[in-house]
Amino acid sequence: MTMFDRQDYLYQYSDPKGDEGFGKVFAIVICFVFFLGALQVAYETVSGWYQNFMQWSSETLAFLAGFWPF
Repeated sequence: MTMFDRQDYLYQYSDPKGDEGFGKVFAIVICFVFFLGALQVAYETVSGWYQNFMQWSSETLAFLAGFWPF
């Protein structure tokens, strides 16, 4: 038998538990990314409300200061 008479075998390895584990990890990563996105939207919303309130209150105080007798 020479070295060119060798037969090569192809082994197909299927691991359903590994595939299931990968799917769970991938789903957790996707859920975590969605959670971070929701946190970002909530932060930007609250930050926008705060900035608008501060602008409104400063404008209101400036307006009232024009009529307030000191």
